[in-house]
Amino acid sequence: MTVDRPLLSEEGAALIGLVREIADGELSPRVDAFEAERRFPRELFRLLGRAGLLGLPYPQEYGGADVPYELYLQVLEELAARWLAIAEGVSVHGLSCYPLVAYGTDPQRKKHLPDMLGGELLGAYCLSEPHSGSDAAALATRAEPGPDGYVVRGTKAWITHAGQADYYNVFVRTGGPGPGGISCLLVDAATPGMQAQAPEKTMGLRSSTVAQLVFDGAVVGTDRLIGEPGRGFGIALSALDGGRLGIAACAVGLAQAALDYAVAYAREREQFGRPIAEFQGVGFMLADMATQIAAARALYLAAARLRDAGRPHSAEAAKAKLFCTDTAMRVTTDAVQVLGGAGYVSDHPVERYMREAKVLQIFEGTNQIQRLVISRSL
Repeated sequence: MTVDRPLLSEEGAALIGLVREIADGELSPRVDAFEAERRFPRELFRLLGRAGLLGLPYPQEYGGADVPYELYLQVLEELAARWLAIAEGVSVHGLSCYPLVAYGTDPQRKKHLPDMLGGELLGAYCLSEPHSGSDAAALATRAEPGPDGYVVRGTKAWITHAGQADYYNVFVRTGGPGPGGISCLLVDAATPGMQAQAPEKTMGLRSSTVAQLVFDGAVVGTDRLIGEPGRGFGIALSALDGGRLGIAACAVGLAQAALDYAVAYAREREQFGRPIAEFQGVGFMLADMATQIAAARALYLAAARLRDAGRPHSAEAAKAKLFCTDTAMRVTTDAVQVLGGAGYVSDHPVERYMREAKVLQIFEGTNQIQRLVISRSL
């Protein structure tokens, strides 16, 4: 990856150096095999956790590192440039820690967060359902009071880490219709009555397990309620602000990897007696790709600075997610074009980058939803 980060502090530069060392030494050599075999890299997440990379933006007192979000997102970008599924998994895990950090009680935090932030446990975030994706307030999974806690019935869909995670943040209906009837439960993976279904056969991110979760009378103790009853929808939306910035950073990392590969190829590939990079048709395309990536990076970093300053940033997170993921789709498509026929075969990674970029425009809120969020803020 060719990105220079001259504005980092000494500590920030050291962290990025560690991330690059791990990514180049442990991730890059494995990505092709794991993607081809649709194999989930659980041990690599444990490695990242033991290196302190799964709890970066969260409090040190619970096992995190108190790293500014601006720096955390640059870590995600570095990981995504080597292996998008890993970076996306780290982002999803961070999203799964947020409800407990922001809304949990002190006893809940002390009990659960050290293992969650320390990397021994891997989390998942369960909001979407088969019939409520963009319309999250219409979710139907229900949690009814029982003698031993909440009895949960329903189905969650498109759950990253389903069947692989150790715990799940599950948004359920504990009250009436609409957003005011939704609550958040922290559910252990070993809970009887909860079953992950067969993984989806996805276009990209093939080493990242995505599946439905079915709840058939699963009993979850009342001590696993995060926040007050009926507050779950607000928890979900505030969590997504950070999650969208994570996806924006992942998109920039993926786009940068595509640009780096396309530039290297264009310097070596010769036609009409000279490298194709010297032809305006190719050189200008590369220039546009580089400019779009630089603009996307600046946008997500600006939104992260607002978050770090404690200022409202929902619209800015939506803008970053929208622009960065659209940029990744455009840049990876152009990278395939630069390679020509070679870009269409799996001997080169740009065809994988292009397949992976598509889903970035869909999850954590489709880009149509981002436009809705932005337009409402104007």
